[in-house]
Amino acid sequence: MASADDRALELHRRLRGKVESRPKAELDEDTLGLLYSPGVGAASRAIADDPDAVTELTGRGNAVAVVSDGSAVLGLGDEGPLAALPVLEGKALLFRALAGIDAVPIALDVADEDAFVAAVAAIAPGFGAINLEDVAAPACFEIERRLREALDVPVVHDDQHGTAIVVVAGLVNAFRVAGRPLEDARVVIVGAGASGNATARLLHAHGVGALAVTDSHGALGPGRDDLDDVKADLVADLGLDDEGDVGDVLRGADAVVGLATPGAFGLDDVRAMADDPVVFALANPDPEVEPDDARAAGAVVVATGRSDHPNQVNNVLAFPGIFRGALDGGLREVDDAACLRAAKALAALVDDPRADRILPPVLDDGVVPAVARAVAGT
Repeated sequence: MASADDRALELHRRLRGKVESRPKAELDEDTLGLLYSPGVGAASRAIADDPDAVTELTGRGNAVAVVSDGSAVLGLGDEGPLAALPVLEGKALLFRALAGIDAVPIALDVADEDAFVAAVAAIAPGFGAINLEDVAAPACFEIERRLREALDVPVVHDDQHGTAIVVVAGLVNAFRVAGRPLEDARVVIVGAGASGNATARLLHAHGVGALAVTDSHGALGPGRDDLDDVKADLVADLGLDDEGDVGDVLRGADAVVGLATPGAFGLDDVRAMADDPVVFALANPDPEVEPDDARAAGAVVVATGRSDHPNQVNNVLAFPGIFRGALDGGLREVDDAACLRAAKALAALVDDPRADRILPPVLDDGVVPAVARAVAGT
């Protein structure tokens, strides 16, 4: 039997791309004159007179640019823009299939942050929103900040905000299973990259009882003199004050969210946590600890990033609805308040959480509409 990788490659070869452009109107002599020359001139003049008319006269209001430089392709690392294309096409497929959004994969061969920002700003007039994808930290933080300041359309780095939304939703329901509120819990995030930073900030906004963040050198706190500006800002903004290595910080914690690498924490660390801990081992494809082992070590709820275990924490639960809501609501940005509303809406879709079901299925028909309404604030 062919392996999963072989089947995936064969399907990619057969499709030769996951999305395609199709006309919305039948082309005949009449529509040719109306939709292209000379009729298209009327639309161009109308937009020149009133730029807001672009949303009703073109597809811009339903178009998202999915952009990457290939500096952080899945769990593979800096593989470059060509290797990013299958991921970008996959995102475009999901945008169309799940949210009815026309997404365009754009792989950038750029030398630095300035070139990345300039390239996206130059193409932005054609899109109603920008999805940054597979952009490595710490550059992703500055790129997103600068684009948000420069553009009048939402700019969302899914690896940050999509992950944060799904993690917070999952934790809300995991603690419902555990029989205690997340607001009283001590949560440790192992991994201080793009997703770890955003998840920490959203958990803080939610009002978690206590929060700690670690990187490969231990806890982030004011005693560290080796932190870059992004991590130093996280310490200052969230008031992080823990010390020690990962094992020290995890001792007595109620939950751990692994957004790092296999082995970043171990089963002895899980056993040293509070009774009935919640373990999110989200490194993908290989989690920080094996899920079955974590349950045997006492975890009451275990989540992973994998589809072959219960409780998959998957960004697909967030990003189609985020952008659907942003486009429909005419938002200029998707802020923390919108992300928090989305997390709560996602959690609420699971009426009766169980240890093996804290999040709705990825293809649940109710997910995109619920997240979209929450983001739009409707």
